[in-house]
Amino acid sequence: MALTIPARLARTAKVSANPAQARQRVLALYRDWYRSAPEICSIYALNVSPAYVRHAIRQRFEEHRYVTDTRAIDVLVQKGQLEYQETMNLWKQNDHVLGILLQPKERSQRTFLQKFYEGRDEDAVLPAASGL
Repeated sequence: MALTIPARLARTAKVSANPAQARQRVLALYRDWYRSAPEICSIYALNVSPAYVRHAIRQRFEEHRYVTDTRAIDVLVQKGQLEYQETMNLWKQNDHVLGILLQPKERSQRTFLQKFYEGRDEDAVLPAASGL
């Protein structure tokens, strides 16, 4: 049984002073994820190669490539560090790692007519917690 130290990999939330500093923090986080791909494969006993994990990591970072607001970048970096800490401390199940990190999040966009022919319009359905 592996023991984890909760403070391992923990970092305080920081505010970037300028876009260059935010970029530096993003690159440091990307390097941490990229270098830990073989370890992620081994500790979770994944049936994928480290190259595939690195590719998935790259895709996750590419999704937010054109974010320019430093506050939004800081929030994304903080969320990425949280995910990294949870992943490396074994606070996730294999399904979390495979589902969250490795599976693409995109759904195919359908036109109004495609949804109409299927008999449903998901955009018109309000969630139960919306209060409306």
